[in-house]
Amino acid sequence: MNVYPLLPLRDIVVFPGMVVPLFVGREKSVAALESAMAGSKDIFLLAQLDPGCDDPDRDDLYDTGVVASVLQLLKLPDGTVRVLVEGHRRATLNNLRTETVNGTDLLVAAVDPVEDEPVASAEVSAMMRSVVDQFTEYAKLSKKMPQDAGTTLGDIEEAGKLADAVASNLAAKVADKQALLSEIDALKRLEMVLSFMEGELGVLQVERKIRGRVKRQMEKTQREYYLNEQLKAIQSELGGGDGEETNEIQELQDKIETLKLSKEARAKAQGELKKLKTMQPMSAEATVIRNYLDVLLGLPWGKRSKLKKDIAAAQGVLDADHYALDKVKDRIVEYLAVQARTNKLKGPILCLVGPPGVGKTSLGKSIAKATGRQFVRQSLGGVRDEAEIRGHRRTYIGSLPGKIVTNLRKAGASNPLFLLDEIDKLGQDFRGDPASALLEVLDPEQNAKFQDHYLEVDIDLSDVMFVCTANSLNLPQALLDRMEIIRLEGYTEDEKVEIAERHLIAKQVEAHGLKPGEFVLEHDALRDLIRYYTREAGVRTLEREIARLARKSLRKILEAKETSVTITPENLSDYAGVRKFRHGVSDDENQVGAVTGLAWTEVGGELLTIESVTVPGKGAVRTTGKLGEVMSEGVQMAFSFVKARSPAYGIKPSVFHRKDLHIHLPEGAVPKDGPSAGIGMVTAMVSTLTGIPVRADVAMTGEVTLRGRVLAIGGLKEKLLAALRGGIKTVLIPEENRKDLVEIPAAILEKLEIVPVSHVDEVLARALTAPIEPIEWTEADDLASQPTAGVPAAQPAPTAH
Repeated sequence: MNVYPLLPLRDIVVFPGMVVPLFVGREKSVAALESAMAGSKDIFLLAQLDPGCDDPDRDDLYDTGVVASVLQLLKLPDGTVRVLVEGHRRATLNNLRTETVNGTDLLVAAVDPVEDEPVASAEVSAMMRSVVDQFTEYAKLSKKMPQDAGTTLGDIEEAGKLADAVASNLAAKVADKQALLSEIDALKRLEMVLSFMEGELGVLQVERKIRGRVKRQMEKTQREYYLNEQLKAIQSELGGGDGEETNEIQELQDKIETLKLSKEARAKAQGELKKLKTMQPMSAEATVIRNYLDVLLGLPWGKRSKLKKDIAAAQGVLDADHYALDKVKDRIVEYLAVQARTNKLKGPILCLVGPPGVGKTSLGKSIAKATGRQFVRQSLGGVRDEAEIRGHRRTYIGSLPGKIVTNLRKAGASNPLFLLDEIDKLGQDFRGDPASALLEVLDPEQNAKFQDHYLEVDIDLSDVMFVCTANSLNLPQALLDRMEIIRLEGYTEDEKVEIAERHLIAKQVEAHGLKPGEFVLEHDALRDLIRYYTREAGVRTLEREIARLARKSLRKILEAKETSVTITPENLSDYAGVRKFRHGVSDDENQVGAVTGLAWTEVGGELLTIESVTVPGKGAVRTTGKLGEVMSEGVQMAFSFVKARSPAYGIKPSVFHRKDLHIHLPEGAVPKDGPSAGIGMVTAMVSTLTGIPVRADVAMTGEVTLRGRVLAIGGLKEKLLAALRGGIKTVLIPEENRKDLVEIPAAILEKLEIVPVSHVDEVLARALTAPIEPIEWTEADDLASQPTAGVPAAQPAPTAH
């Protein structure tokens, strides 16, 4: 029995005669190496049963190992040791103990040497020759050893040494190599080595066949697919087939069978799947077909949301989310009533038109919640390409379905509420006309068979409820004809107060992390905030102003200056800053030639001041203020009317030979157009020429004809709201617009005196501060007033207006 330091080995078995480098990192193993180097340089190498065990004991080790000598030892910077060992002879482990040398534990093994019994017979010689031949073939096929490795084995005459030399070069498992090491009989070892080599040769020949097959299949332009093809060939050789591809095709087949596809879609899907089965899985065309089937089968075929039919509950949801907007709410509840009775109504196509900030987009979400539909939103602002709606054809690389199909797939139901936001911002130029592509989508008679260029199958959109939003009706007539227009005019001051108290203040308190009671905005302060810091149709600016108050209040609270903040009319300016707007008429006093008109814009109504003065001239009229063509023509027409009726208005016609009229609309950088300022133009001219001031608290709107009739205008509610915001008391409107007063909120009618007029004379009677006194004027007077040829006319003294 001999005693040696023990070096446990992981994942390697060392045979006698084998020289191998080892990397050692465990403290006990390093101590064993140092002990061996200090003595005879002999060490016992023994493989572990479990390579993951860091501190093996007797039960974790095999019984048979090799006594080896340490040829070289090198300590590396990271603390590990590189050692070169050479195996000498077999030995079996008798017992194992732990010793401490220089304060470090190491394993010491007591072993019994095992001597090889020499064998010599014709069978052994034949076996040795077979092993050498087999190993030579193995070395040729294996890439891990030189091809002439088999030649060096021919010089070995002992059967045991030959078996050990071959075993050390085999790519076998640790357990198989340990079995070879434990076998004492040399002949049996040769048989085991021969058996292992035959198995390895079979695997190597299959690998060689696979590589050959892959090389034949692979083209020069497809070298990047080499690894995938090799994997496929390996799976094919093992008999498992391309499992992943098979599973994918089977999943697609199952989807086609289980989904409620239309007849056309099912036939299309089956045809595409059939093509996919015959293609190489990594080819570009296969990827296109796979993506197509994913889109087609991802659509909600036959899936519908359960629609709500409780009218009272729907009304409650709409009222809770939005204040006012009664016209829209009534239309939605009417739709639900018909849906509840017939259960067959097609989805309506509504278009909510109004200025920014009045709640068009959020109203779409509320409608979806009230009707029980899924909500999907698509912004159309700036969309110029028709393919964004209908999709690209599959002939293009990277083609995709259009936004309609994409959002329908995202909704997961065939009857969602589809919000087409900012439909009036669609582009229309040489790059495309998406508005025309929407004609099919928004037509209830056509959208049951909507075709996307990518899918090329009919998709039923008749159950989809389309809601569009726009700031103006600047849309193609054909598109307007397909939608039910619902106007959302701006909010009155009282409505804004209610909206702020119900929704906006609570929303900003929560968003800024304020606790209950820390931020209070009094009712009067809120009304002042609306009057003096906002001038808009919606409530976006109001919400931003409330957010500013909340931020400043939170800062004071965190700086420990206040425990809570209450905003009152007195301290409002400390938090909101200097007042931005005046609440009241633009002019506090009645002036000659200054008329307050009313204009409609995409962001709501506005007050429009019309100014007129006379200057020396020859009866011409000049305009400034960036007026459009229609408004410029209106000025000319108003001037002609005043000249024709001048005696009736107390104006001497001779004044037109000596004076020019200059009409100006302030804010000259803002384009202005439209005919509705006609009566304002006439009033300003008459006031200037007669010297009678115009009432500052009167605003007017209406188109005028050459005979003095006042014609109807549009945007009445927005204009009345602008007048109310500006502090106007009396508004003159065309008689033909009297019928529209039914839809004006009672709060506006109570605070404004609205006077319908049918002729300019009625306008002048209400707008001027003094009555007009007609004069008598004959043709003789007209001739007498003409300046004599060559003699300049006498210039009258200038008059201050």
